[in-house]
Amino acid sequence: MSVKGPGSATKGSNRTNPDLRRADPSSTPADRPENIRNVVLIGRSGAGKTMLLESLLYAAGVVTRMGSIVDGTTVSDSEATAIHQQRSIGLSAAPLVFDDVKVNLLDTPGYADFMGELRAGLRAADAALFVVSAVDGVDVGTTALWGECERVGMPRAVVISRLDHPRANYDGVLAECRAAFGDSVLPLHLPVRNGDAVSGVLGLLSGSVSEYTSGEPRAAVRPATAAELAGAEGVRGELIEGIISESEDETLMDRYLGGEEVPIDTLVEDLETAIVRGTFFPVLASSSVTGVGTAELLEVLTRAFPSPTERSLPAVTDLGGTPVEPLTCDPDGPLLGEVVRTTVDPFLGRVCLVRVFSGTLREDSAVHVGGHGLAERGHPDHDSDERITHLYSPLGASLRPVQFAVAGDICALAKVASAETGDTVSAREAPLLVETWDMPEPLMPVAIEAASHGDEDALSKSLAKVAAGDPTLRVERNSETHQLVLWCMGEAHSEAVLDRLREQGVKLQTVGVITPLRETFAAQAAGHGRYVKQSGGHGQYAICDIEVEPLERGGGFEFVDRIVGGVIPGTYVVSVEKGVRAQMGKGVRAGFPVVDIRVILVGGKTHSVDSSDAAFQAAGALALREAAAASSIQLLEPISAVTVLVADEHVGAVMSDLSSRRGRVTGTTSVGGERTEISAEVPDQELLRYAIVLRGLTAGSGRFRREYMRHEPLPPGIAVASAKA
Repeated sequence: MSVKGPGSATKGSNRTNPDLRRADPSSTPADRPENIRNVVLIGRSGAGKTMLLESLLYAAGVVTRMGSIVDGTTVSDSEATAIHQQRSIGLSAAPLVFDDVKVNLLDTPGYADFMGELRAGLRAADAALFVVSAVDGVDVGTTALWGECERVGMPRAVVISRLDHPRANYDGVLAECRAAFGDSVLPLHLPVRNGDAVSGVLGLLSGSVSEYTSGEPRAAVRPATAAELAGAEGVRGELIEGIISESEDETLMDRYLGGEEVPIDTLVEDLETAIVRGTFFPVLASSSVTGVGTAELLEVLTRAFPSPTERSLPAVTDLGGTPVEPLTCDPDGPLLGEVVRTTVDPFLGRVCLVRVFSGTLREDSAVHVGGHGLAERGHPDHDSDERITHLYSPLGASLRPVQFAVAGDICALAKVASAETGDTVSAREAPLLVETWDMPEPLMPVAIEAASHGDEDALSKSLAKVAAGDPTLRVERNSETHQLVLWCMGEAHSEAVLDRLREQGVKLQTVGVITPLRETFAAQAAGHGRYVKQSGGHGQYAICDIEVEPLERGGGFEFVDRIVGGVIPGTYVVSVEKGVRAQMGKGVRAGFPVVDIRVILVGGKTHSVDSSDAAFQAAGALALREAAAASSIQLLEPISAVTVLVADEHVGAVMSDLSSRRGRVTGTTSVGGERTEISAEVPDQELLRYAIVLRGLTAGSGRFRREYMRHEPLPPGIAVASAKA
């Protein structure tokens, strides 16, 4: 993000024409939550979300002309990676004002790799525009996104987009939506055609047609013809019955079925109530290219969608984890906000997108920033007091200064040094914590290293910045392989993370991920450790004899002292054990830690002057290495318990693939909704790219989770390859 005043270009950016933006009412902060709508745009990649946002901004006068995805000039996609991939990779906010209502539009990525950004958008919003392409229709990925909305009870309307496309099929896609999402999905408008092109929409409740033939976002409204009304009569009746069934008036349906004309105002009121409840999902028609349906969309956003006061707030605790009295969306209440996205601007540093839930966030105010509950993701719990010196209204990559943001609004903070995505912003004198939203688990490892020793510090600093804004990224420094591993959601996510690092000037390279194997003894062995050195003065003298026995898997390590006659004093017995343990950590054959053995100290010799703790540690290590040289050493690989959730139609393909990965399927369970959960035990080496493979096998709908179980012997051929690695 970058600071930009009205009519001025974004500093340091060459992608934005200054004439593309102009001052508009959306840069003025709203003063009442009732006049705010927070709407997240959701849909699969390519459904048309970004261009729909462009058309809404254009219709509301926020921009003077629409941007282009191909040219990289859209409001919501400003990152170089998003422009290169020509798809959204991060959450972006853009406000507009229509009928004196401020609408904060939140554009989200539709690709599965960026599920974390989608869930952040759901957390910040109070309603959703669910975008479905009239060309591509409903697929398993679209259904999964609908499930994300259902999981959090998000009110939503369906927008069938891209009606200008020659292959657009509104009726067919509408039928797909109803089949996939339920009978509560009903059209509010129908497309009106002029020849082969869609020129407007017919309002089923109003009986009027909005014509978009002038090329302007404002439509010319006319009464529907008798033929148009007759053609829509059946659909209109179904819509009215659907609305009435959601009303609390039990006599209304009887009156309607009895032939009584229900007043439009009553239907509209019941429609708005049903949408807010999340039990009714109107379908609208839209074309970002021709502007068809834009005015109707703006009307639904401002009139039918809930304000922040109509939605409950997330659970809140104090810093000790004790629940506090539920808060309300009150500008005069205790301050409570949440960071839903963090980016790094080359001029402003860390920039945080914040949803204000309660109170009023003001410029030049002291706040508490706290983050708890994400330690497992590499984000340790932290608390700090900060001063808000820069408060903005975000418009994609641009920031417009504002003085305050009331409860229900979305704003941006700059130069808040400690804030990370998921952190809570509250009053310094009354710090609070918001319960974090559910973060998806990253399951694809990518190992990286600095291109040179001089780049290591830069890599460490830049990685901390990138990780602060991406809670779906887990950074691990593996203590066994000593690799720096980035756990990502998938290939597209890893590319975005690496691009962000390189944009900060970091020179790095990816390397193969080393699976942390183990070594163990496959048979009994004996070892003789002799460490004798003499170089004038005190020398080094230690001799020990050991026997090594393999233990069962998971047996760990046992050290047994069977010295007879005190040939090695007790203090040096401990030294031998230390040496053996140290060598076990380093490995004896392929450099992996040794596990599951019993070491028995059976003899040795000491010297009255030259023996020492260090000498016997060295002798113990030598004895273990000699025993290993005389024995068969076996490599063990980690095995994970894997649970895969897939549509029933993909069960066979997934099970066959798991078997090809040396996996053992242990069971299948039907979980309803034509989905099956497959349980299996799979070697970790076979799961390195499984996130990508599963997505390909299931058209993006499959999900899996994993948990370490145990180590098992590698097959001989694979063991040789691993040892060489």
